[in-house]
Amino acid sequence: MGKLLFILFIFISFHSISQEYESKPLFSKAIEKNIRKYRRESIRAYQSKDEERAQFLFDSLIENVVNGTLLDNFKVRKFSGKKIDLYKFEKPTYLITYASWCVPSVAEIPAFNDIAEAYYNEIDFVVLFWGSKKKVRRFKNKYSKRIHVLFVDEKENKNDFTIKIMKHSVGFPTSFLINNEKQILDVRRNHLDHYDEDYSNSYNLNYQSYMSGVALLKKE
Repeated sequence: MGKLLFILFIFISFHSISQEYESKPLFSKAIEKNIRKYRRESIRAYQSKDEERAQFLFDSLIENVVNGTLLDNFKVRKFSGKKIDLYKFEKPTYLITYASWCVPSVAEIPAFNDIAEAYYNEIDFVVLFWGSKKKVRRFKNKYSKRIHVLFVDEKENKNDFTIKIMKHSVGFPTSFLINNEKQILDVRRNHLDHYDEDYSNSYNLNYQSYMSGVALLKKE
């Protein structure tokens, strides 16, 4: 009897966890319902050079639609050529989307490297690049070995809605802060300092920005 009750308890517990997990909307489904209006309004804001309005629209989309959703699983490539599922990263994940045509500021990568070296035992640090493997390789060598540098082959991801949204709607470079249950806690546009900023100021600004994301992940 005791064994039967124990098995029943385990079943109910797993069933409850499964229901809780399934009740959270997927990132792709939640944003699909809102993305057309956001794109339309965002384009208008940028055309009129109203950056404050554009930022407000982005913040509203993230706060009211994206945060709390589950990031869909998808496959991308390692430099070995092997595909990897996003869900292979089991720790809270600091995911940055980037592109080979973006130009990082002077201390952006050094600041992120130092953050990763300090917190890699607690957090998975991932940089997801758009661009050819050849072009992305130039960036890969600048990152700490504690950072997983992956790349998107768009020929393989033509029908992947999540990949399309990350590129065309949320933009680059952007940080996705994801807990170990793959729930999105926040999405932030990365700090962009002026390219004539001196190294010290650039480093401090970027470090503080990354550290804010780490603090959020560590709260979970």
